Amino acid sequence: MHIDKNYLTIKIAQSDQELRAAQRLRYRVFVEELGANTSEKCHRLQLEYDEFDDSFEHLILVDEANKDVSENVIGVYRLLTGDVAYKEKGFYSAVEYDLQKLINSGRKILELGRSCVNIHHRGGVALYMMWNGLAEYVIKNKIDVLFGVASFHGTDANAIAHALSFLHHNHLAPENLQVRALGKNRIEMDILPISEVNRMIALKQLPPLIKAYIRLGGFVGCGASLDSDFNTIDVCLVMDTQRMLDKYKSMYLKGAK
Repeated sequence: MHIDKNYLTIKIAQSDQELRAAQRLRYRVFVEELGANTSEKCHRLQLEYDEFDDSFEHLILVDEANKDVSENVIGVYRLLTGDVAYKEKGFYSAVEYDLQKLINSGRKILELGRSCVNIHHRGGVALYMMWNGLAEYVIKNKIDVLFGVASFHGTDANAIAHALSFLHHNHLAPENLQVRALGKNRIEMDILPISEVNRMIALKQLPPLIKAYIRLGGFVGCGASLDSDFNTIDVCLVMDTQRMLDKYKSMYLKGAK
């Protein structure tokens, strides 16, 4: 599909209509495409949402060439600063991970979540514009640390043993930023010893979003988490914005000044 980037606008959703369009995209991706479970009301409305949506800001990529305002959001990130989380419902990721080291760090933190791009717009300018929009938000709000869960589709840890083990052995967050998976849904990531991890297999198993964060200098928390509702295995990504790899920093910040 040809995309005219002149018709693409990156912004924070300002209206109920824009929020519903973002939630409709999430329904298309997470429920229809990836098989996540949701409520009967969500199915009836064809929206994917939860009780945290009112706390988050929603970074959306809008295709202005599509005049159907209910369907013209083609990318979304939901964003929650620590300042807001502490006053309201807390962090979404706290259901799966112990976040106390981040919370107690004294640094300005931002939770990312529900990231997705319309299936017809992946692999091109849309994702690039989403990264630029996120970079601008980070700079404007003086964010020190980004974090949030990212997912492997499916619930069989052995099927992604190389990827999980590769992340654990090579990209585990430093102790001062190391969040830890909680409870009965915790999955140990060091399934294979480092000597048995095949890097090429691991990289093929990594979803593009997780691979992008790692290339930007991101880390993973200790332990993965099984999310049966979304039919995923989640890892918690953590990125210290001051530790981003220099060769990617210029790409990440481009267009954000």
